[in-house]
Amino acid sequence: MADEQHSENARVVRAAGVVGIATMLSRVFGFLRDMVVAGLFGAGLTTDAFFVAFRIPNLLRRLLAEGSLTVSFVPVFTEYLRNKTRQEALELANVTFTALSILLVAVSLLGVLFSPLIVTVMAPGFSRMPAQYDLAVFLTRLMFPYILLISLVALCMGILNSLRHFAAPALSPVVLNIAMILAALTLGGFFREPVVALAVGVMAGGILQVAMQWPFLVRMGVRLKPDFHFRHPGLKRIGMLMLPASFGAAIYQINIFIGTILASLLPAGSVSYLYYADRIVELPLGVFAIAVGTATLPSFSEQAAEGRIDELKRTIAFSLRLILFITIPATIALIALRAPIISVLFQRGEFSLRSTELTAQALLFYAVGLWAFSVIRIIVAAFYSLQDTRSPMRAAICALVVNALGSIALMFPLQHGGIALATSLASAVNVGMLWVILTRRIGPILDGAFFRAAAKTALASLLMWGVILLIGLLTPWDPAGPFAARLVYLALCVTAGGVAFFAAAALLKSPDITVVLGTLRRRIGGRELGGERSHTSAG
Repeated sequence: MADEQHSENARVVRAAGVVGIATMLSRVFGFLRDMVVAGLFGAGLTTDAFFVAFRIPNLLRRLLAEGSLTVSFVPVFTEYLRNKTRQEALELANVTFTALSILLVAVSLLGVLFSPLIVTVMAPGFSRMPAQYDLAVFLTRLMFPYILLISLVALCMGILNSLRHFAAPALSPVVLNIAMILAALTLGGFFREPVVALAVGVMAGGILQVAMQWPFLVRMGVRLKPDFHFRHPGLKRIGMLMLPASFGAAIYQINIFIGTILASLLPAGSVSYLYYADRIVELPLGVFAIAVGTATLPSFSEQAAEGRIDELKRTIAFSLRLILFITIPATIALIALRAPIISVLFQRGEFSLRSTELTAQALLFYAVGLWAFSVIRIIVAAFYSLQDTRSPMRAAICALVVNALGSIALMFPLQHGGIALATSLASAVNVGMLWVILTRRIGPILDGAFFRAAAKTALASLLMWGVILLIGLLTPWDPAGPFAARLVYLALCVTAGGVAFFAAAALLKSPDITVVLGTLRRRIGGRELGGERSHTSAG
């Protein structure tokens, strides 16, 4: 039993590492894409039209594909893999593929047909400039079928992740960014409005993302084909799970919308301060928390499907330990180095020293909620594995109310920082509610080993903070200094702090660093865990 749990933990670590590295690559190429777009098209009427048009299928992607499809499909598909025959599981995949394709073709056609109305609702100001409005409508019609492509990618990701292959799905956003970059650089001259090249890149990227998954599906014996057995009981269960999951994803988008509206009532620049601070918090959140959440869902689903609740609880506890092993030092680093980070990344041109200071305030209040933003990914994955999407939806509604009321109460004494703090508090409430529900359902999850490991992580993080403070005493931070000096200061703090944390964790014999390093040694040495390579192929 202990060997099986160790094997499952190592699989989670390895999968999280694959997804994390792929996510980091996606963020890097996303940054390069933004640089190319800014350099070629600037900021004006045509780029505004593109971003409005792209926002619409992007919103549907978050609600339908990433927000609900994968998390609803994986637990049911995994249950079929474990408790029924492989043929029955593949039949479920084919029925889902067929129903999803028909539904999304209809959605795409409706989107193309009603693009003028959609643009009017999303950007009413465009109606004052007919040329910009017409361009936005054209781009919306051109890119709306992207929702079909990205939803098929999400289905493929669910199948591959259930079969423990994570690399191809995790790398697919990189393909989209590369396609947009190449289209912007090479196709702009072929269109009267060069920004149309970006929309072509989006569609090409969607096709390439689907094509990228297909060889891995075939290698694992999955050949998706039409199956019109729409009364399939598994399809009905997926649909029942998707409805509340989609609503929960919509609540997250509503939270962002409310924050933007309230920030617009504050002094000019408040929306931007929150945006830039959020982008920084998204890095550890995307690279680590989302990676671990993606990696754990198949493990959780397999254990839940087979009724191994005790193992499920141990895997949840291990995943939370792994998240905190990264999140606690990341939180302290963001708090201690918030001004240097923002200064190095953004302080140039119109982004002044004052802008850095105000953005750092937002980052401080976002950072204190990083643990909640991260932990919620694991807890929600546990609920999805138990095929319960209603509890996360209800908790999200409560968090929405807390966020709105908290933002209104805190936005005037703390300005934009109050909105960031309200977001962190709402996430903590969300975690607390779901944790109570989960422990009532499956029993106590955390044990003494968890708290001892977390304490060692916290102590190593405090030692890291001490090293950063010492560097600040020896070479004080100069916010108005030249860029090279600010970059060297930040690099020195990050490097020394990181070395101090991992050295302290090793000296304290943290079990988490032992697992991570042990898995890395096995990966480098080519010694896979028993049975893994045979069914994950290149995963």
